[in-house]
Amino acid sequence: MASEGRLKAAVLLSLAGVALLAFGAGVLLASGPALVQEPARLAVLCGLAALPLLLHLWRCLERLGSLRHTPPAQAPGLTIGQQALLDNALALEARLEHTPVALFRIDGGDGEGQVAPLNANARKLAAPGRASDPADLYRQLAAQPGERRALIDFDTERGTERALLAVSALTLQGRPQRLAALMPVESELEAEALHAWRQLVRVLTHEIMNSLTPVASLSHTAFGLLDEFRGALPDDVGNDLRTALDAIRRRADSLVDFVASYRSLSNVPAARPERVRLDALFERIAVLVGPAWRARGGAVQFSTEPASLELMADPGQLEQALINLLKNAFEATGDGKQAGNAWVTARLVRGARLRIEVSDDGPGVPDGLAAHIFTPFFTTKKQGGGIGLAMVRHLVHENGGTVRHARSVGRGAHFVITF
Repeated sequence: MASEGRLKAAVLLSLAGVALLAFGAGVLLASGPALVQEPARLAVLCGLAALPLLLHLWRCLERLGSLRHTPPAQAPGLTIGQQALLDNALALEARLEHTPVALFRIDGGDGEGQVAPLNANARKLAAPGRASDPADLYRQLAAQPGERRALIDFDTERGTERALLAVSALTLQGRPQRLAALMPVESELEAEALHAWRQLVRVLTHEIMNSLTPVASLSHTAFGLLDEFRGALPDDVGNDLRTALDAIRRRADSLVDFVASYRSLSNVPAARPERVRLDALFERIAVLVGPAWRARGGAVQFSTEPASLELMADPGQLEQALINLLKNAFEATGDGKQAGNAWVTARLVRGARLRIEVSDDGPGVPDGLAAHIFTPFFTTKKQGGGIGLAMVRHLVHENGGTVRHARSVGRGAHFVITF
């Protein structure tokens, strides 16, 4: 590269010399016969003076062209074959470094050994901001036998995530090793599960409503006709019919409302993102939910770091998702023994990602149920349809985010929304 730069400089100097000669000759010729008596002789002399510069320019251009087609210099002491092997090794190392999965090396036999990251994605996964306990993740990897594919769970700052793990056993230089490839798939699995649930709910609610609507309509009609035939039926028969039809009518109305609530899960309109100031959004939510918390002696506290945080999202959908989480927190902390408190915080984390956390000081979510709380129809409440958290996940996904239940250090539930 240095010799190529020197050749380029020589070419430029030669061109400058030729240009100066041509300019000087032109000035003298333009001065007229008073200064130059023999213009033809002057032109010949200028041409002869320019010949060495032109010859030097030609040689520089030839050397520059040959330099451009010369292969890279070999490392000292290496043959052509060794240089090719070195180039291939460097290319393989570059591809390995940027492989779109996390690769780990496990030294030792099945169920034991030391784990070491092999590429950038593996180091990022074990760095602060991803796996909350890298040592536990390494223990899981070391415990995996060779030649296996499985889904594993590990805790992150955003909550529990699942990853597809593939392990291969090999022997290098007489020593057993395993190669583990780890690909986090939580977001993809959530998106597919949400799509499947939406399709199922759409089909079920459509079929149920087709059968339930005429039943509800006919029960109302039959109940109204009883008054017209009051005298034609014995009193005991009339009373029994009235009781039965009233029960059918009420139950049909309740089922219609029940199915309609689930239909809303599959009919959420597409998000309309716009620039949202989170402090202003939190103020609106505080006006809506604050009075109920204060009425029983509790409070909801909102904070943003920094105060100027903004997000591209549908404000109505994000507001509804946060209200649903706070509604769950309100019900979970309302056991009569304490007033209950909740906290909503927004801040930037590693990678310029926005993180919104909603937590409370209630009893929290039992460990055995944490994996099911976002599933439609699943609920632990005596009076509940299992639609609230499913709607939260759907609304957050519609706006390009993820929502997780994270294990809380102390009491209460802890939900993390990340964009």
